[in-house]
Amino acid sequence: MEEHAPPLALTMGEPGGVGLRLALPAWRRLHRSGPAFCLLADPALLRARAARCGVDDVPLRDVTDIGQAARVFRDALPVLALSGYENLPDRPGEARPDTAAAVLAAIDNAVALTLRGAASGVVTLPIQKEALYAAGFSHEGHTDHLAALARQAGHDATPVMMLSAADLRTVPVTVHVALADVPARLSEDAIVAQGRVLARDLNRFFAVGHPRIAVAALNPHAGEGGRMGSEERTIITPAIERLKAAGIDATGPHPADTLFHEDARGGYDACLCMYHDQALIPVKTLDFHGGVNVTLGLPFVRTSPDHGTALDLAAGGAARADSLINALRLAARMAAAERARAS
Repeated sequence: MEEHAPPLALTMGEPGGVGLRLALPAWRRLHRSGPAFCLLADPALLRARAARCGVDDVPLRDVTDIGQAARVFRDALPVLALSGYENLPDRPGEARPDTAAAVLAAIDNAVALTLRGAASGVVTLPIQKEALYAAGFSHEGHTDHLAALARQAGHDATPVMMLSAADLRTVPVTVHVALADVPARLSEDAIVAQGRVLARDLNRFFAVGHPRIAVAALNPHAGEGGRMGSEERTIITPAIERLKAAGIDATGPHPADTLFHEDARGGYDACLCMYHDQALIPVKTLDFHGGVNVTLGLPFVRTSPDHGTALDLAAGGAARADSLINALRLAARMAAAERARAS
């Protein structure tokens, strides 16, 4: 466990989902070696969920300040209560709009603690967006809300989603877009903007001195000279040339079907993909249970498990904490790399 490093702030996510349950085995795995983390949640709800799931042997410790978390972490899972959001209903399997304010309070507090240096980074358990929308949530999702909080605090924020598993990092340029709409949503400017953030933050958070970025093609066989689509010639190649002109080691467009095998992965530090599944399928194939979602382009470290709320596993079933554990470990490494870079 890194000496003197502030703990990570772990948000509770959707109270009806699997996240609270996963925090318990994550503490079991990490309490001796770290990284230390503090769960921002309702302590009474966590105790009720632990008893319901049969994992009430994990010692819990209420803390009133996140600074206490590192001192107690070896002996108990520290839980920081959210003022005004106590005694939430223990209803696993239900995503309820009446708990939305507490879900957002956990995120808002975690960001505030990290921006002022009391926490090393933010690790978010999954949220159920439909429940938040029903309560009036105005952002598209978790990432947009985090970026808005950063901007409200006076920071620049250009969020970029990166998936990480084993030796593979991928970034989808278009994210939650229907496949039929991807060509129209893909632009030279979007590729350049995300490539710039990716190169900067690979250096900032991952200590990659001169990041090598592979850029995937959109069409089979990289368009085969225009016979299978023109986006490679009209959008992707010009974007790559702009990245190169900015001093970024970008290559491509590479046919996606030959880009993710073991030998190919050794030739780049991250891959810029054109659409959601092009980026997520190789990561989830490589490590389905252990992949991590990272948000680049923020003024603070943010990681998350690469899975959803799993409402059906909230009270029982074969829920695995691998992705959460990896998210906590990766957040700690990213925070340590930034501290080392700043020193």
